[in-house]
Amino acid sequence: MLAVPIYREVRVRDLPGILLKSTETTAIVMFLIATTTALSWILSYENVPQDLAAFLISLTESRVMILLLINVLLLAVGTFMDITPAVLIFTPIFLPVAAQLGITPLHFGIMMVLNLCIGLCTPPVGSVLFVGCGVAETSMTSVIRPLLPMYVAMVLALMVVTYVPCLSLWLPAVFGY
Repeated sequence: MLAVPIYREVRVRDLPGILLKSTETTAIVMFLIATTTALSWILSYENVPQDLAAFLISLTESRVMILLLINVLLLAVGTFMDITPAVLIFTPIFLPVAAQLGITPLHFGIMMVLNLCIGLCTPPVGSVLFVGCGVAETSMTSVIRPLLPMYVAMVLALMVVTYVPCLSLWLPAVFGY
């Protein structure tokens, strides 16, 4: 039998307030997911991702520039859209472009998820940042300035993952992927 420690920090009369606060935070997250899902449906219906992919290929033949453009686009998408709909919309669009550039699907998946995760904690929407500020009961404006060095570090890590694929693919290779 597993022993679970009980600290008695929460009183029974505090439970309704705790449940209300957690429901409020969950509702905010669900509202963000619902709006981004609606946006993703509209984008798919209007063929915006397909048009964007064709535009990217027509811009340049440089692998470095196309990867940079994909990264910038995915960072922008990640700030406004949840990861699941963004992956569902943009993977079928950008994966063939990445394959033409000689990028493996695994490497592209790592790049894409890292881009979208950075977007999740980036304003103006940044649902992770929004939830964190809600839990900490602070404003987004008071949190942004201290986070700037972290954003720089995340973008530098993204560039390393994007342009030095052996660093992000060595561990999957150890396990046979």
